[in-house]
Amino acid sequence: MSDNRPLTDSKFASRVDWNLMRTFVEIVRAGGIGAAARQLNKQQPSISAALKRLEDHVGATLLHRTASGVEMTAAGKAMMALCEDMLESARLVPHQIAQATRRVEGVVRIQIVSAVISTEFDDAIASFHRRHPDIRIEIRVSPWRQVLDALEQGEVEVGIGYDNSVHGNLIYEPLFVERQQLYCARSHPLFGYRISQPKELKDEAFVLTGEDEIEIITHLRRRYRLGTRVTGLAEDINEARRLILCGVGIGFLPIPAVRTEVERGALWPLLHADFEPSYEIFLLARAEPERNTATQLFIDEVFRRLRALPRA
Repeated sequence: MSDNRPLTDSKFASRVDWNLMRTFVEIVRAGGIGAAARQLNKQQPSISAALKRLEDHVGATLLHRTASGVEMTAAGKAMMALCEDMLESARLVPHQIAQATRRVEGVVRIQIVSAVISTEFDDAIASFHRRHPDIRIEIRVSPWRQVLDALEQGEVEVGIGYDNSVHGNLIYEPLFVERQQLYCARSHPLFGYRISQPKELKDEAFVLTGEDEIEIITHLRRRYRLGTRVTGLAEDINEARRLILCGVGIGFLPIPAVRTEVERGALWPLLHADFEPSYEIFLLARAEPERNTATQLFIDEVFRRLRALPRA
C-alpha cells in the first residue's frame, strides 16, 4: 500500500492526527500557508508538511496554491465543512457535560425590540426554565438598531429584532413575519373609515416611534408624506400605542401587539391590507463568540424549536 492511498473509514478515524485538521482549518481561514504559520507562530515548512500529511491520509489534494494564497479543491471544501462541524462539536463539549451533570448556573442576557409577540419564543423560554431553573434570564428592550449594536459589541449574546442588511458576524434564525397597520383612536374623526390611498393622510397629526421605526415604514411614510406633522414620539411600541389610544395622533403599530384594542373597538385600522408593510423578525446571535454555558444552552433550545417548525 502506498503512503498516499486513502485509508478505510475505520482506519482513518483511528490513525489520523486531529491536529492536522485544525492546521488545515487555520490555513483556509488565514488564506494561505504563510499567513497560517504566522498566526500559529510556527515555521512555514512545518505547516506545509502538516497539510501534506493530511492529504496523504485522505488520499486527495485539498488545496491548490495560487498567487493570492490557496484555493480549496472539491475535496478541500468537503473537508472544511467536516472540520468546522468537528470543531463546533468540540466547543460544545463543556456545555453539554454541564447540562448532563445538571450543574448549570449563570445568566442569559437577551436584548429585544419592544412588543415582540411569539408563542414559539415564549414556549422556548418556558421549556428552558424547566430544564435549567438555576439560570437567570435577563431581557432588555431597545430600538432595533441598539439590539444590533449590543450584539456586535458583545454586550449581549442573543437578540430579537429586525435587520435591514446582513451582518457577517451574526447568525440569523427567522422567528416570524410581522405586519404593521396605521391606527387611530376611537375619538379620531376617521374612526370607522378605510383610506383608499395613504396620501390622503398626509396632513394628519402623527405619532412616530423614532429609532424603533422599521425602515420599510420610514420609506412608506416618506413616499406618501405621512408624519410631516408630528404630535407624539415614543421610542417604545407600547408607549406609542398609549399615545395613539389617547388621541395624540395616528401611527403605525404591529398588528399582533394591538389585537385586543382593535377587538374591543379602542383602535381602528385605517389602511387596506394591501398597504400593510411586512418584514421578518429574527432571533440573532453572535457567530463565533466565547459563549458561557447558560447562553449556549438557551440558543440550542430556541434554535432547536424554531427549526422543528414547518416552513411555509
